[in-house]
Formats: sequence, structure tokens, C-alpha cells
Amino acid sequence: MAAGGRAAAGPRGAGLGSRRRAVMAARRLLPGALTLKQFLRRQQVLQLYRKILRAIRDVPAEADRRNLKDWAREEFRRNKDATEEDAIRMMITQGNMQLQELQRTLKLAKS
Repeated sequence: MAAGGRAAAGPRGAGLGSRRRAVMAARRLLPGALTLKQFLRRQQVLQLYRKILRAIRDVPAEADRRNLKDWAREEFRRNKDATEEDAIRMMITQGNMQLQELQRTLKLAKS
């Protein structure tokens, strides 16, 4: 072990960032299934989905929470087969804007 309790980087992992190592590990699990760009885009979509569901947890009314969760799930399901890069990028941008609006609304409701 190197100083600080960390293992020294071996020749295979030397100089690689953690994200790149994760991508390389995932690529070994999914040989030929996804390009690197598709994998990263999928991760971005999943991250957005998780953030939306976490934000919905803060909605005070149970009925509103349920409706928002159903809406989010349906939107992601409806668009799961999208392949056009520009359309996917636009949907991610739209989703981030809707997430920010939800977060702003919840913040105003608390104050």
C-alpha cells in the first residue's frame, strides 16, 4: 500500500479517471451492445430519472406525489426507444428544466 492507505495504481489503471474505468468495466459487461456515447447518454438519462424521483419525494401531498411519479415514469417509458441524438439531447434538456421548476416550486412551498 502507498502512503495514506491507498493502493498504488497498477499499470492497467495508471492515469485513468474513475469515470473512464467505470465505462471500461461496463463495456466488458456489454460487449458490442452499446457505443461509448450511447452508454454515457444512458447514464445521463438514468441520473436525470433518479433526480426527478428524489425531488418528487419532497412533494407534500400524497396524491400529487403519486401523479407526478406516474407522469415521470410514463414520460421515460414513452421515450425509451428514442435513438436520434438531437431528440435525446433535447429531451434531457427539457427534463432538467422541468426538474429545476419542480425544485423551485417545492422550495417556494416550504418558505
